[in-house]
This record gives sequence, structure tokens and C-alpha cells, in this order.
Amino acid sequence: MRLLLDTCTFLWMALGERALSRTAREAFTDPANDVYLSAISSWEISLKHALGKLALPEQPTVLVPAMRARLRVEALVLDEGAALAIAQLPTLHRDPFDRILICQAIMGGLTLVTPDPLIRQYAVPTLW
Repeated sequence: MRLLLDTCTFLWMALGERALSRTAREAFTDPANDVYLSAISSWEISLKHALGKLALPEQPTVLVPAMRARLRVEALVLDEGAALAIAQLPTLHRDPFDRILICQAIMGGLTLVTPDPLIRQYAVPTLW
């Protein structure tokens, strides 16, 4: 399975939070699965940290690449197709970061690992 981590899911895994579901943790640790973190999530983490809305033990420029490497999570770039697909997405969820993640998952054939019930309203495979 190809998994795309929601921003909070990545942070919870990276920081050892107990909020992760058992299903998400098992899918994430299964070596048969490919796991990705979108550049959009890196942007969201950096932006929220810079605005003082997200406390982190290190700067995002250090934390995100280090945690991706430690957790064996691949970086996923935002391509034009996923960026343009947002125009076709119904406005069921207003968070622009989550909307792009939804488009990336749909366009890339990925399963989005997220606890967000609003995301589950879309025709995108999710896991939690």
C-alpha cells in the first residue's frame, strides 16, 4: 500500500504521541507499505511553527528531514496535476493544506492516513 501521511499523523509519529490509532501505527510500520510526507505538510509545519502556533523541539528545517529519515518516510513533491485538481474538489473541507493532500492522494493513488473526519467525506482512500 502507498500511504500519504496527514500533517498531524506525521508529527504524532515523529514525536511519539499516543494519539495514533493502532491501525495507523501498524500500517506505518509494515515494511510492505511505502510511506510519504507531502511538501505541503512540510510547508504547513514550517508556517505554523513560524507563527507560534506549533511548538516543536527543534526548528522544522532540522526536525522534518531528520524525522523523515529516521522513520523511513519519503518526500512527496506537489505536482501540477494535483495542484490543479483542487478546482474540481467539492468544498466539504476548508483547510487548504488538507485539500491539497486530498488531491495528491487521489491523483497519486495513495491512501491518506488521517484522523480527520472531514477528509473522509471525499472520494479518497483513508486509513485510521
